[in-house]
Amino acid sequence: MPKLRKRRLGFVLDMTPLVDITFLLLTFFMLTAKFKSEAESQQRFTIVRPQATADTSRLPDKDLAIIKIGIDTVVGDTSYYYEMTNEADWIQVIASLEQFQQAGQGQHVRQLKVNLTELNELVRRTRIVRPTTRFAIDADRRIRYKWVEDLMEVMRQNRATIFNFVTDRRPPEQAPM
Repeated sequence: MPKLRKRRLGFVLDMTPLVDITFLLLTFFMLTAKFKSEAESQQRFTIVRPQATADTSRLPDKDLAIIKIGIDTVVGDTSYYYEMTNEADWIQVIASLEQFQQAGQGQHVRQLKVNLTELNELVRRTRIVRPTTRFAIDADRRIRYKWVEDLMEVMRQNRATIFNFVTDRRPPEQAPM
């Protein structure tokens, strides 16, 4: 006797939700994808930028050379002034430079009015006497940037590229009421 198989009733799979999900995923990936531009794909290097923080530290109390740029009230001309906090280093720097030996013999000079060439020599001698001396620039806000730029070029030539700018602290801003 032949066995009769019952005809199997097929099941139906609804493809509509599957197609909806597929198109939603495709749309999501297309909208969130970031493509490289032509310029980015040709760039062969990366730039690592330094992290910047607001440095509210004070100037060091010792081993500091301060270069002031101010407007002379008598003459009305802008001038550079050089001074050091370490007395022993100051004496060594002045003793090693002939043009300043005459100025410091009769009186105890703490600050010298100098031009750029003299300033170049002072910074160089300071770095020779004590390489760890820190530098600070104290400039009047009314001077032209050219004076600061010339000073920074002198310091760059003498490899004194780390220095502080002396500024006034801003008063805290009041919150709107």
